[in-house]
Amino acid sequence: MKTEVVIGKLKIKNPVLVASGTFGYGDELLGTVDINKLGGIVTKSLTLKPKIGNPPPRIAETPCGMLNSIGLENIGVDKFITEKLPILRNYDTAIIVNIAAKRVEDYCEIINRLEDAEGVSAYEINISCPNVKEGGLEFGTNLSMTAKIVKETRKLTDKTLIIKLTPNVTRISDFAKVCKEEGADAVSLINTVVGMAIDIKTRKPKIASITGGLSGPAIKPIAIAKVFEVFRNVDIPIIGIGGITTWEDAVEFMIAGAKAVQVGTANFIDPTASLQIISGIIRYCEENKIYDVNEIVGSIVIDSPKVEK
Repeated sequence: MKTEVVIGKLKIKNPVLVASGTFGYGDELLGTVDINKLGGIVTKSLTLKPKIGNPPPRIAETPCGMLNSIGLENIGVDKFITEKLPILRNYDTAIIVNIAAKRVEDYCEIINRLEDAEGVSAYEINISCPNVKEGGLEFGTNLSMTAKIVKETRKLTDKTLIIKLTPNVTRISDFAKVCKEEGADAVSLINTVVGMAIDIKTRKPKIASITGGLSGPAIKPIAIAKVFEVFRNVDIPIIGIGGITTWEDAVEFMIAGAKAVQVGTANFIDPTASLQIISGIIRYCEENKIYDVNEIVGSIVIDSPKVEK
């Protein structure tokens, strides 16, 4: 059975990736997860300089998902290249580096530094983090700024360029269209949804930044709707993200139009969740006599109204 998926120039052995910020840099889970079986790792977001992130508390569990405001804490691109990349490139899996920045120039500088480093398979440009004051949603909800970031970063690399979009806009397909027009190879969607939780005893917000990004099963229906919207309006590969905890969730995303998926919050519950999802997708294909996993993509059946592509 064929499980390989192609996104731009990137070939991944199966359609299951681990989402940025939920799997560290990969080396933290060495010995716990057989990383070689993953389609790929999307690294924790990298900024040009190291970042300490937001003050604690930064995570709160809610009855329907996880609220976080990490604030892009990371070791910076230079330390990633010298300390993490030599370990990561020993794995037989794709290494997709997630990049965040406050300025377009910083996105470009990070790519420039990574281009000379061995082991990077592709880039995921994060223009949609809800937990930073500058950049983040400020970029991801602005069509002209989105276009500029894609245009400028596209000039710097032939590697697969993926743009991570926010659901916190009126029409996400408008942003996917701009990404395609400016040369992006794919879009990943969705990033977290802005949310808030309050401790009723203290009457204080449960996280220090007051609002944060909601992830987990609560956002899955939102994410699938966004994937479907982009699938039927823009001809660009989609990587689906949002509340995927089982193989059934992953298949649902693929039927809606996602060519690959990223597993996020589920990694905090069970670091091996992605491996179980891969096995489940393969079983689903075998039981349904599907010989190429790509046959699932966009196979949604709607009697009325007719889907227009």
